Amino acid sequence: MSWYKRIDAALVTGLLLGSGGVLLSLLGNPANSGICVSCFMENLAGALQLHPNVRMSYIRPELIGFVLGSFLVAARTRRFRVTGGSSPLVRFFLGFFIILGCSVFIGCPIKMLQRLGSGDLTAVAATLGLVFGVWLGAKYIRKGTFLDREKEMPRINGYMMPLLALLMLLFLLMQPGFIRLGAAGPAAMRAPLLVSLGIGLVIGGFAQRSGLCITGGIRNYFLVRETTLLSGVLAALGSAFLVSLATGQFHFGMNGQPASHLNHGWTFLAMTLVGLASVIIDGCPFRQLIKAGQGDIDAAIASFGMLAGAAVAISWSLQSTSAGPSFGGKISVLTGLAFSIVVVMTYRHRTGTTR
Repeated sequence: MSWYKRIDAALVTGLLLGSGGVLLSLLGNPANSGICVSCFMENLAGALQLHPNVRMSYIRPELIGFVLGSFLVAARTRRFRVTGGSSPLVRFFLGFFIILGCSVFIGCPIKMLQRLGSGDLTAVAATLGLVFGVWLGAKYIRKGTFLDREKEMPRINGYMMPLLALLMLLFLLMQPGFIRLGAAGPAAMRAPLLVSLGIGLVIGGFAQRSGLCITGGIRNYFLVRETTLLSGVLAALGSAFLVSLATGQFHFGMNGQPASHLNHGWTFLAMTLVGLASVIIDGCPFRQLIKAGQGDIDAAIASFGMLAGAAVAISWSLQSTSAGPSFGGKISVLTGLAFSIVVVMTYRHRTGTTR
């Protein structure tokens, strides 16, 4: 894809992410959480009975759409390439800690943009933390830090995530007894199933085509001043702002914002963890799902780590509330930061080494 076409694809993907998230909130998803990969992972973990909170238990069709949309476009454009084998356990645990960081902020990088675009000033500290974490990761990249080289793998491995997404859709439609779908709380706040699935498919397809990643756009700017993906990130923020204004969902300020707290220091540290860990595994939570759909086994393993992190966050009450982060949540952020620093120091190669 030529550079100008990629810019166009990134802009369109960003516009879809920002406006789609706000519209999904308008249609029934939780306020300021129309699209939130970490929240959706917590819902999925509950639906699979990996945590006990039925109010956080639902199979979000948007997640299914992201994976299947990416797979369909990759297969159609012959970009479905099955690779893996790059530090799988490290990627699993970095995915795990990314979701713990998100749970302390109460949202993933996409939700951060939606909250910011909707006037939630508590997301400012999160944005600063995410940018700082990405900047820190970029510094380690310049010093020669990278995980192992991936290798080609049998194609059957690449079909696992799309098949699992189809299985989740089947579970959602048939609702077998072992699947738990909450009838109250955040789980009951749902946009219409077909609308959610359709928006997820469209965004997943465009994201595969453009390579849009919230942390990747910021990282590329820090590394080489490249702004293709960053333009998509800014488009997501701008479209969230405009659609929030147009639909009456814009509420400026810090107090009384949905799914937020005022402990800005821990918000900053939590999103620093998310930014740093995402740079190490080459993608934010949303990007991991898109890459998993296009055959990246390493991203699939990180996605399973995210699901495990979501289950632990709810089971161990590590997530923040409106009162702020819990003691366990604070410990999880510090542990995740320590783990990430150990990883980048361990995988630091000599300057000039190539992948």
